[in-house]
Amino acid sequence: MTSDAAILREALRAVAPGTPLREGLERIQRSHTGALIVLGYTPEIQAMCSGGFDLDVAFTAARLRELCKMDGAVIIDPDLWRIRKANVQLFPDPTIPTDESGMRHRTAQRTARQTHLPVLSLSASMRMISIYVGTEHRLVEEPEALLSRANLAVDTLDRYSQRLDEVLQTLTILEMRDSATVRDVATVMQRMEMIRRITSEITEYLEELGSEGRLLALQVEDLVRGSASERALVMRDYIRDPADVARVEAELTSLGSERIVDLTAIANILGLDVYEVADLDREIMPSGVRALSLVPHLSWNAIKAVSAHFTTLPQLRAASVADIEVIDGVGHYRAQLIVENLAHQAQAVGAGVVGW
Repeated sequence: MTSDAAILREALRAVAPGTPLREGLERIQRSHTGALIVLGYTPEIQAMCSGGFDLDVAFTAARLRELCKMDGAVIIDPDLWRIRKANVQLFPDPTIPTDESGMRHRTAQRTARQTHLPVLSLSASMRMISIYVGTEHRLVEEPEALLSRANLAVDTLDRYSQRLDEVLQTLTILEMRDSATVRDVATVMQRMEMIRRITSEITEYLEELGSEGRLLALQVEDLVRGSASERALVMRDYIRDPADVARVEAELTSLGSERIVDLTAIANILGLDVYEVADLDREIMPSGVRALSLVPHLSWNAIKAVSAHFTTLPQLRAASVADIEVIDGVGHYRAQLIVENLAHQAQAVGAGVVGW
C-alpha cells in the first residue's frame, strides 16, 4: 500500500507550476473564491457525496474554475484526469479529529484522513492552497520561496561535491600506494551519503517547482553526474559480499543526521569492524573494482570475474597478462588492456595526476 507521504508527493507534483491543475488553482485564486477538490474517484468518496451533480468531462483549468464558483466540492479522477462530480457536499465521519477551524478545511482534513486521498482546500481570504493526505498536511508554497531554498541547497551541494572530489582523489592515490585506511574509506562514504541526502532534498524542491525549476534541474544534474555509479564502485571495493550492498545502502540512508558525522558508525555499517577510534587508522585493501572500471572495453561481468579471482588491488596489480587471461570471459586482449591500464594508473598517481 502506498504511504500517505508518497501520495502527498504525487499531489505536490500534480499542483506544480506549469501543470493544468496548478493553472486551474491559480485561476480560482485570481477570482478570489475558495475551493474544495478531491483527487480520487473511489466508492468510498462516492458514498461520502451528497447533492450536486454528476459529470464525466475532461479536466481543464477553465472548467475547474467555473465549477468552483459554486460552494460544493469538485471530485476529480486523477488517473484519467476527468471531472466526475461538482457542487457536492462531503460528509466524512464527524468523529474523526481535526485541528482546523474553517468549515472547508475541517471537511478537507476529515475526508483526507478517512479516505487517504489528496484533498485540496483553497482559502478565499488568505489565498492559500492546502493539501491533506491522511494525517499529512502541506501548504503549497509560492515558486519564489521554493527557488530561494533550492538555490541555497544547490550551493551547499556544490561545496560538498568539491570536497568529495578532493577526498576521492586522496583515496585513489592512497589505494595505488597500498596505504588507504578505514578512515579514508569512511570519509568518502560519509561525503557521498551527505551528497545523496542534499540531492534528495533538492529533488523534492524541483518536483514542487515544476516548470519553474528546469534550469536548476540542469545545474543539479551537472553537479551529481556519475556520483551514483561512483558510490556503487566504492562500495563494491570494500564490501566483500555483493549481497550486502543493499543492506549497507539501507542502513546509510536510515542513519540519523547526528550520526552521519561519526566515521566509526559508517565504517561499521560497511562491515569494516571498527571497535575503537584507533581502528580507523588500520590499513585496508580495495578489491580493485573501481580501478578495473577505468579500463576501456571491459564489461561489468569481466570486472566481477577479475575482482573475484584477485581479491585485492595489490594482487591484481602484481598479476601478469598470463595470470589474468585464464579467467573465464577475459582472454588475452582484455588481460593486456587491464595490465597496461593499471600500470598507467600507477604512473599517473606517481606523477600527481589523478583524473586519468
